[in-house]
Amino acid sequence: MTNHRGVALVVGAGPGLGAALARCFAGAGMDVGVVARSAALLADICRDMEAKGLRGLAYGCDAAEEADVEALFRRVEADLGTADLVVYNAGLFIPGGILDIRTSDLERSWRVCCLGGFLVGREAARALMARQRAGGAGGTILFTGATASLRGSAGFACLAVGKFGLRALAQSMAREFGPQGIHVAHVVVDAMIAGPRSGETTVADAHADPEAIAATYLALHRQSRSAWTHELDLRPWVERF
Repeated sequence: MTNHRGVALVVGAGPGLGAALARCFAGAGMDVGVVARSAALLADICRDMEAKGLRGLAYGCDAAEEADVEALFRRVEADLGTADLVVYNAGLFIPGGILDIRTSDLERSWRVCCLGGFLVGREAARALMARQRAGGAGGTILFTGATASLRGSAGFACLAVGKFGLRALAQSMAREFGPQGIHVAHVVVDAMIAGPRSGETTVADAHADPEAIAATYLALHRQSRSAWTHELDLRPWVERF
Protein backbone atom coordinates (compact mmCIF):
# COMPACT_ATOMS: atom_id res chain seq x y z
CA MET A 1 0.00 0.00 0.00
CA THR A 2 1.30 3.49 -0.85
CA ASN A 3 0.82 6.14 1.82
CA HIS A 4 1.56 9.80 1.09
CA ARG A 5 0.88 11.08 4.59
CA GLY A 6 3.54 9.04 6.32
CA VAL A 7 3.55 5.97 8.51
CA ALA A 8 4.63 5.73 12.15
CA LEU A 9 5.24 2.56 14.15
CA VAL A 10 5.30 2.65 17.97
CA VAL A 11 6.73 -0.50 19.55
CA GLY A 12 5.89 -0.59 23.23
CA ALA A 13 2.58 1.28 23.01
CA GLY A 14 1.37 1.18 26.59
CA PRO A 15 -1.30 3.44 28.10
CA GLY A 16 1.13 6.27 28.96
CA LEU A 17 3.81 7.56 26.61
CA GLY A 18 3.10 4.94 23.95
CA ALA A 19 -0.51 6.01 23.63
CA ALA A 20 0.48 9.68 23.58
CA LEU A 21 2.96 9.00 20.78
CA ALA A 22 0.28 7.22 18.73
CA ARG A 23 -2.19 10.09 19.17
CA CYS A 24 0.44 12.70 18.36
CA PHE A 25 1.62 11.02 15.17
CA ALA A 26 -1.91 10.31 13.99
CA GLY A 27 -2.89 13.89 14.75
CA ALA A 28 -0.03 14.99 12.50
CA GLY A 29 -1.62 13.07 9.63
CA MET A 30 0.31 9.82 9.84
CA ASP A 31 -1.10 6.31 9.78
CA VAL A 32 0.05 4.61 12.97
CA GLY A 33 0.83 1.04 13.92
CA VAL A 34 0.89 0.38 17.66
CA VAL A 35 2.66 -2.70 19.00
CA ALA A 36 2.58 -4.66 22.25
CA ARG A 37 3.08 -8.29 23.22
CA SER A 38 -0.69 -8.71 22.90
CA ALA A 39 -2.69 -6.70 20.37
CA ALA A 40 -5.70 -6.97 22.70
CA LEU A 41 -3.92 -4.65 25.15
CA LEU A 42 -4.07 -1.90 22.53
CA ALA A 43 -7.84 -1.88 22.01
CA ASP A 44 -8.36 1.25 24.13
CA ILE A 45 -5.66 3.16 22.25
CA CYS A 46 -7.15 2.27 18.88
CA ARG A 47 -10.70 3.11 20.02
CA ASP A 48 -9.51 6.47 21.34
CA MET A 49 -7.87 7.23 18.00
CA GLU A 50 -10.87 6.13 15.98
CA ALA A 51 -13.17 8.33 18.09
CA LYS A 52 -11.05 11.29 17.02
CA GLY A 53 -11.14 10.30 13.38
CA LEU A 54 -7.56 9.02 13.43
CA ARG A 55 -6.25 5.76 12.01
CA GLY A 56 -4.40 3.24 14.13
CA LEU A 57 -3.77 -0.48 13.68
CA ALA A 58 -2.79 -2.80 16.53
CA TYR A 59 -0.17 -5.53 16.24
CA GLY A 60 0.90 -8.23 18.67
CA CYS A 61 4.65 -8.87 18.76
CA ASP A 62 7.28 -9.99 21.25
CA ALA A 63 9.99 -7.47 20.39
CA ALA A 64 12.68 -9.69 21.91
CA GLU A 65 11.94 -12.50 19.44
CA GLU A 66 13.62 -12.15 16.05
CA ALA A 67 10.97 -14.01 14.06
CA ASP A 68 8.18 -11.94 15.64
CA VAL A 69 9.88 -8.67 14.73
CA GLU A 70 10.55 -9.75 11.16
CA ALA A 71 6.91 -10.79 10.77
CA LEU A 72 5.76 -7.49 12.30
CA PHE A 73 7.55 -5.42 9.67
CA ARG A 74 6.16 -7.58 6.88
CA ARG A 75 2.62 -7.02 8.18
CA VAL A 76 3.10 -3.28 8.60
CA GLU A 77 4.53 -3.03 5.09
CA ALA A 78 1.51 -4.86 3.68
CA ASP A 79 -1.04 -2.88 5.71
CA LEU A 80 0.41 0.63 5.76
CA GLY A 81 3.62 0.76 3.76
CA THR A 82 7.18 1.37 4.92
CA ALA A 83 7.29 3.10 8.30
CA ASP A 84 8.80 6.58 7.99
CA LEU A 85 9.10 6.87 11.77
CA VAL A 86 9.81 3.95 14.10
CA VAL A 87 9.90 4.40 17.87
CA TYR A 88 11.22 1.74 20.21
CA ASN A 89 9.49 2.55 23.49
CA ALA A 90 9.53 -0.83 25.24
CA GLY A 91 11.14 -1.28 28.62
CA LEU A 92 11.07 -3.47 31.71
CA PHE A 93 12.04 -2.45 35.24
CA ILE A 94 12.68 -5.24 37.72
CA PRO A 95 13.95 -3.67 40.98
CA GLY A 96 16.47 -5.44 43.15
CA GLY A 97 19.93 -5.33 44.66
CA ILE A 98 22.84 -7.14 43.04
CA LEU A 99 22.80 -9.93 45.64
CA ASP A 100 19.09 -10.53 45.10
CA ILE A 101 18.70 -10.25 41.33
CA ARG A 102 17.91 -13.54 39.67
CA THR A 103 19.87 -14.27 36.51
CA SER A 104 16.62 -14.85 34.65
CA ASP A 105 15.35 -11.39 35.63
CA LEU A 106 18.51 -9.64 34.47
CA GLU A 107 18.34 -11.47 31.16
CA ARG A 108 14.62 -10.75 30.71
CA SER A 109 15.10 -7.04 31.39
CA TRP A 110 18.05 -6.86 28.98
CA ARG A 111 16.06 -8.65 26.27
CA VAL A 112 13.21 -6.13 26.50
CA CYS A 113 15.29 -2.98 27.02
CA CYS A 114 18.16 -3.72 24.63
CA LEU A 115 17.80 -6.79 22.43
CA GLY A 116 14.33 -5.74 21.32
CA GLY A 117 15.70 -2.33 20.39
CA PHE A 118 18.36 -3.99 18.25
CA LEU A 119 15.87 -6.23 16.46
CA VAL A 120 13.35 -3.44 15.81
CA GLY A 121 16.05 -0.94 14.87
CA ARG A 122 17.65 -3.38 12.46
CA GLU A 123 14.37 -4.19 10.70
CA ALA A 124 13.48 -0.50 10.51
CA ALA A 125 16.86 0.29 8.97
CA ARG A 126 16.54 -2.58 6.50
CA ALA A 127 13.13 -1.33 5.36
CA LEU A 128 14.29 2.26 5.00
CA MET A 129 17.46 1.27 3.15
CA ALA A 130 15.42 -0.86 0.75
CA ARG A 131 13.13 2.08 0.07
CA GLN A 132 16.10 4.35 -0.56
CA ARG A 133 17.58 1.87 -3.05
CA ALA A 134 14.26 2.06 -4.89
CA GLY A 135 14.54 5.84 -5.06
CA GLY A 136 12.54 6.70 -1.94
CA ALA A 137 13.28 8.82 1.11
CA GLY A 138 15.00 8.00 4.37
CA GLY A 139 13.28 8.10 7.72
CA THR A 140 13.63 8.28 11.50
CA ILE A 141 14.35 5.71 14.21
CA LEU A 142 13.91 6.86 17.82
CA PHE A 143 14.75 5.05 21.04
CA THR A 144 13.27 5.88 24.45
CA GLY A 145 15.90 6.03 27.14
CA ALA A 146 15.73 6.82 30.84
CA THR A 147 17.77 8.20 33.71
CA ALA A 148 19.20 4.68 33.92
CA SER A 149 20.63 5.11 30.41
CA LEU A 150 23.23 7.47 31.90
CA ARG A 151 23.91 6.13 35.37
CA GLY A 152 23.29 3.02 37.40
CA SER A 153 21.74 3.39 40.83
CA ALA A 154 21.34 1.00 43.74
CA GLY A 155 18.42 -1.29 43.03
CA PHE A 156 18.29 -0.32 39.33
CA ALA A 157 20.92 -2.64 37.86
CA CYS A 158 18.45 -4.65 35.75
CA LEU A 159 17.14 -1.51 34.08
CA ALA A 160 20.50 0.24 33.73
CA VAL A 161 22.23 -2.70 32.04
CA GLY A 162 19.60 -2.81 29.29
CA LYS A 163 19.25 0.96 28.93
CA PHE A 164 23.03 1.49 28.77
CA GLY A 165 23.09 -1.07 25.96
CA LEU A 166 20.22 0.61 24.13
CA ARG A 167 22.04 3.94 24.24
CA ALA A 168 25.18 2.33 22.79
CA LEU A 169 23.07 0.76 20.05
CA ALA A 170 21.55 4.14 19.18
CA GLN A 171 25.01 5.73 18.97
CA SER A 172 26.31 3.02 16.67
CA MET A 173 23.22 3.14 14.45
CA ALA A 174 23.40 6.95 14.20
CA ARG A 175 26.99 6.78 13.00
CA GLU A 176 26.26 3.99 10.54
CA PHE A 177 22.96 5.16 9.08
CA GLY A 178 23.05 8.94 9.50
CA PRO A 179 25.31 9.41 6.46
CA GLN A 180 22.81 7.28 4.53
CA GLY A 181 19.87 9.56 5.26
CA ILE A 182 18.35 7.80 8.28
CA HIS A 183 17.96 9.89 11.43
CA VAL A 184 18.62 7.88 14.61
CA ALA A 185 18.07 9.56 17.96
CA HIS A 186 17.98 8.59 21.63
CA VAL A 187 15.68 10.41 24.08
CA VAL A 188 16.55 10.33 27.78
CA VAL A 189 13.33 10.76 29.75
CA ASP A 190 14.68 11.79 33.15
CA ALA A 191 11.35 11.75 34.94
CA MET A 192 8.36 9.78 36.07
CA ILE A 193 5.80 10.06 33.27
CA ALA A 194 2.25 10.95 34.28
CA GLY A 195 -0.21 8.16 33.50
CA PRO A 196 -1.60 4.88 34.78
CA ARG A 197 1.79 3.40 35.65
CA SER A 198 2.84 6.37 37.76
CA GLY A 199 -0.56 6.53 39.45
CA GLU A 200 -0.93 10.13 38.30
CA THR A 201 -3.73 10.81 35.83
CA THR A 202 -3.10 14.56 35.91
CA VAL A 203 0.29 16.15 35.28
CA ALA A 204 1.87 17.41 38.50
CA ASP A 205 5.03 19.52 38.48
CA ALA A 206 7.18 16.53 39.33
CA HIS A 207 5.84 14.39 36.48
CA ALA A 208 6.51 14.65 32.76
CA ASP A 209 3.51 15.17 30.49
CA PRO A 210 3.40 12.30 27.95
CA GLU A 211 1.74 14.56 25.38
CA ALA A 212 4.60 17.05 25.67
CA ILE A 213 7.17 14.26 25.29
CA ALA A 214 5.34 12.98 22.21
CA ALA A 215 5.43 16.44 20.65
CA THR A 216 9.21 16.42 21.06
CA TYR A 217 9.47 13.04 19.31
CA LEU A 218 7.47 14.44 16.39
CA ALA A 219 9.76 17.48 16.27
CA LEU A 220 12.79 15.16 16.07
CA HIS A 221 11.22 13.37 13.12
CA ARG A 222 10.60 16.67 11.36
CA GLN A 223 14.12 18.06 11.83
CA SER A 224 16.12 19.14 8.81
CA ARG A 225 18.94 16.70 8.11
CA SER A 226 21.27 19.72 8.21
CA ALA A 227 20.65 19.97 11.97
CA TRP A 228 19.79 16.54 13.35
CA THR A 229 19.74 15.90 17.09
CA HIS A 230 21.16 12.55 18.15
CA GLU A 231 20.47 12.69 21.89
CA LEU A 232 18.38 14.95 24.09
CA ASP A 233 17.16 14.77 27.66
CA LEU A 234 13.70 15.70 28.89
CA ARG A 235 12.70 16.41 32.48
CA PRO A 236 10.17 18.52 34.42
CA TRP A 237 11.32 22.03 35.25
CA VAL A 238 11.48 21.23 38.98
CA GLU A 239 13.74 18.20 38.51
CA ARG A 240 17.29 18.46 39.90
CA PHE A 241 20.08 17.03 37.80
